[in-house]
Amino acid sequence: MNWVIKENNDNESVKTLSNELNISPILSSMLVNRDVKTFDEAKTFFRPNFEMLHDPFFMKDMSLAVERIQKAIKKNESIMIFGDYDVDGTSSVALLSLYLESLGLIVTKYLPDRKKEGYGISIKAIEHAFNKKQKLIIALDCGIKAHKQVEYAKEKGIEFIICDHHNPDKNLPKALAILNPKRKDCMYPYKELCGCGVGFKLIQGIETKQSKDNQIINYLDLVALAIAADVVPLTGENRVLAFIGLQIINSNPKLGIHCLLKKNIKKEYTISDLMYYVGPRINAAGRIKHASLALELLMCNEINSAEKLALEIEELNTSRREIEKDITNQAIDQVENSSKKLNSIVVFDSDWNKGVIGIVASRLVDKYYKPSIVFCESSEGFLTASARSIKGLDLYSVISQCKEYIDQFGGHKYAAGLTIKKENLEGFKKRFENIVSQTIDNNVFEQELLIESKINLSEITPKFFRILKQFEPFGPGNKSPLFLSENLRIKGKPFELGKGKEHIKFNLTQDNKTSYSSIGFWFSNKFNNLENKENFSAVYNIDENNWKDISNIQLKLKDLK
Repeated sequence: MNWVIKENNDNESVKTLSNELNISPILSSMLVNRDVKTFDEAKTFFRPNFEMLHDPFFMKDMSLAVERIQKAIKKNESIMIFGDYDVDGTSSVALLSLYLESLGLIVTKYLPDRKKEGYGISIKAIEHAFNKKQKLIIALDCGIKAHKQVEYAKEKGIEFIICDHHNPDKNLPKALAILNPKRKDCMYPYKELCGCGVGFKLIQGIETKQSKDNQIINYLDLVALAIAADVVPLTGENRVLAFIGLQIINSNPKLGIHCLLKKNIKKEYTISDLMYYVGPRINAAGRIKHASLALELLMCNEINSAEKLALEIEELNTSRREIEKDITNQAIDQVENSSKKLNSIVVFDSDWNKGVIGIVASRLVDKYYKPSIVFCESSEGFLTASARSIKGLDLYSVISQCKEYIDQFGGHKYAAGLTIKKENLEGFKKRFENIVSQTIDNNVFEQELLIESKINLSEITPKFFRILKQFEPFGPGNKSPLFLSENLRIKGKPFELGKGKEHIKFNLTQDNKTSYSSIGFWFSNKFNNLENKENFSAVYNIDENNWKDISNIQLKLKDLK
């Protein structure tokens, strides 16, 4: 791995903040690196609150959407709420359904079947709404490219409100209202909301027109879950939403979230807990069975039912892990057995489970650090894929340049999904490889560790750690900081952890003074080189280990040299 220390040339701001806030220059430098340069900006960064959220009516079409929903409430209409089957979509449907039902509106919740209907607004859903005589569908976390579906709904006398955050085409679907901050004609100040975030702005807009206070802040646990799972930047408004959402998760979360978390007992839950523990379990329902199971859990208000649903989802997640592991191994075999040395990875098997190919693509990126696309057979003659990228490569842009081989696609800079005809696979692979090779330098393929600062172990004091925790929630745009310490040695004997002894734990010391417990996940290959090792350097996160109600600072290792 390539170690790169962040440059900070604004020494004056670092010094000023350090004095005004009475904090370490390392911490004040971290603030400046996050474009926080004054006392007031620091106060805003450390103490996000609800009043910092933007006016929802800054968003294009918000007035149209709110007026139409108010009309539905007055007329006691039955409407459909449609969402994607992943965590973001499922959380969005739960949020909007709970809110609108609290206003007395009759809603039908619809999540498509991943295998039978695929991604996005389905014709089946529109026909379902038509048969139920529903005149309005609100789509969440999808729909920005649903031109044909919106036209079909129009023919059936059904209006659409689309709440999405994916990149739009040049032309938009002819829906009644489209809420998407990424629209070129949308002046909303913050562009990186997730689908559930856009859904929350909608209920915020509705709430301003209501006479009673529905305490919409209590829905932010669902938004925080979606932000974590969809890996959107934890900057600006997302930071505010996630910060407040985590407070609710740690005090009075939805019963379903509580039941999923309670097996992972901690004093305080973080974005990482939502990302790596809750998110995969919510996703497992849609990947293995049907997302409606997860939706039912998120909306459940009875403890026995919630616990039963959580147990079923836990079992589905266990199955998901086994399937994922098997397919990942098969995909690795394909890569290893290929005679070609390529800058991209594209693998395919007709029998692979559509529900886990996104995870497999991520595993391939982790192992090879190359943009990776995993295809499976979705229907007769068609293949569906999930794609994941690396830093420095705009995946959405690259796939856009392969349009002649693609039936449909959508996504973001680092993740995308697409569908192609089976006969186009080889042509797509060649085209994708060519574009990738032309787009990025070979140096990009060496994974980079961006280090916040050099630090001595003695500088990691309780006060330092206490302030460091206030930088949370961590995620894209505000990553958990990496630190570099030099002239280290191991104190005592390292020992292996995990079922397969794949992890290593040992004490690190510097100058025979300060020492900290350190853990290296998946460091088993380094074990033989660690004993009696001296004067080496380590890159790590400063973390907290909780065991039997005792909390201690722990260094989570990323690399050693």
